Amino acid sequence: MSLVFGLDIVALFALLLALAGVVGSLIPFAPGAVFSLAGVGLYWWSTGYTDPGPLVLAGLVTLGVVTLLVDWFGGAIAAEAGGASTRTTILAAVAGVALLFVAGPVGVLVGVAGTVFLAEYLGGADREASLRTALVTTAGMLASNVVQALLTGCILLGLALTVFL
Repeated sequence: MSLVFGLDIVALFALLLALAGVVGSLIPFAPGAVFSLAGVGLYWWSTGYTDPGPLVLAGLVTLGVVTLLVDWFGGAIAAEAGGASTRTTILAAVAGVALLFVAGPVGVLVGVAGTVFLAEYLGGADREASLRTALVTTAGMLASNVVQALLTGCILLGLALTVFL
């Protein structure tokens, strides 16, 4: 393959996918972990399944799977930790997805927080408890994105070290 910046074009594309994974992990509902895993898989394929070696590959894939789990369940776990009911969690998830298309990532946060507050308040919780549940849920969603960014950053770093060393 031709070289770009001293790298094989496929290796460069694999690194760009891993970088897209880090960026995607900061955007609600973007498949950051999937991009990272695709970058690792592409590079592994391009080397004839020899690099990274089995232990590094297993570590990178494990990080990717953990990142997927955090992505899928982090918000629900945060809502549960904040005291939200299952019904509230489902309503908030639906509102978040709908508002992503209307108002982007900020809409997701505001929509989820507002939905949790209203659902809990209308469900019989007092104003302070409803507000606390909404704040814990929102903080948990933000923390989930930070954890995803750190994990996908580790995948990017591991892949870069593999490519360059």
